Amino acid sequence: MEQINLKLRSVLDSEDDHSETELMTEGTMENDGGVWKITYEDSDATGFEGATTTITADGDSMVSIVRTGTANSNLVIETGKKHFCLYGTPFGDITVGIFTHKIENRLSENGGSLYLKYTIDVNSAYMSDNEIYLDITKLKS
Repeated sequence: MEQINLKLRSVLDSEDDHSETELMTEGTMENDGGVWKITYEDSDATGFEGATTTITADGDSMVSIVRTGTANSNLVIETGKKHFCLYGTPFGDITVGIFTHKIENRLSENGGSLYLKYTIDVNSAYMSDNEIYLDITKLKS
């Protein structure tokens, strides 16, 4: 397991809103047979202080984002497919539909990047288009 610096930028576009958030933190990264696992502690910046997020990337076809602790969610992002996922909010859990448009996985032993583009709906009603940009730098030992 390698120690990393992580820069995460999230872009959300909906019918009447555009927002961007950015998080810089440290975490860990490991490779398990070509499947990358990135783990970091959430903070006030993400709105999920006290939670731990694990992003698992399997090539350019599937990524899961699991948050545990003060907030729990399990999102499955798979290119060209729609998944129904549990998403924890401060007001309670909701089920969301996630349709993935694109995954670009450029992770390597030295760090790299991961890009996700997907659409979220609730009860089949459009909520937002989302993009996540992860840039990872391995910390020197």
